[in-house]
Amino acid sequence: MKKSESGFTLPELLVVMVTTGLFTSLLLFFMISFWRYGLLLEADLDTLVTRLNAGDYLRENINPASGLIIQNSIADLNPGNPDTSVSPVNYWLPIHAQPGTIPIGVAGTITPLIYFKRPVITTTNTVAFNGTQPYEDEFVLYLNGTTKELLSRTLANPNVVNNKLVTSCPAASATNTCPADKIVASDISSIAMRYFSKNGNLINYTSSYDSSTNEYTGPDFPLVEVVEFNLNLTKKPYFQKSDATFNSTVIRIAIRS
Repeated sequence: MKKSESGFTLPELLVVMVTTGLFTSLLLFFMISFWRYGLLLEADLDTLVTRLNAGDYLRENINPASGLIIQNSIADLNPGNPDTSVSPVNYWLPIHAQPGTIPIGVAGTITPLIYFKRPVITTTNTVAFNGTQPYEDEFVLYLNGTTKELLSRTLANPNVVNNKLVTSCPAASATNTCPADKIVASDISSIAMRYFSKNGNLINYTSSYDSSTNEYTGPDFPLVEVVEFNLNLTKKPYFQKSDATFNSTVIRIAIRS
């Protein structure tokens, strides 16, 4: 009498292995796709938070400004992009109201975006006056190519003893008395700028020039009443080789003065 044999035949084993491999591959594919989608969504939400925070900060600080300026007049001991033609070297490079797109620089590059001034608010929440005119603090908005951030440097007016504002410093030089510059926005790839008069006319420093000297003489920052930022952001999700999230936001601010 023959003994009964049990187990899989070779074809049956191959079918089980192929079927198991197929379902495993499909499961891994859907898991990786879901994981990748989650990381993309997280990166997109991060840029959304950045855009909202940037809009809040810029409006809160530029709206009460008394005007945009070509160069800081309050000395800065840590100018990121200094004007070497002035001694001592405590002033940022002069810039003019020229509409256009400013890309983030390479690592180690500091690019000034705009400078503006604002009436000094004291520790008792009152405006500090120098006679009939208010004292003014100054602000520097700049791009850091290393961190791909838009930052704000504050320059407190040293002539006001009870100034509520405190001068800030680069993060590497920050102390208890000189806090780190404010990060306004992260993951910046470029910022497009436009400037307008009170009547809505575009202001462009390069719109006219002196024919005898060939130097620009167009309207400049002191005439700007409205400033427009178009922040372009890119972010690389975790474990991905290239930027996959691209967002932009337009922020238009009227200067209260």
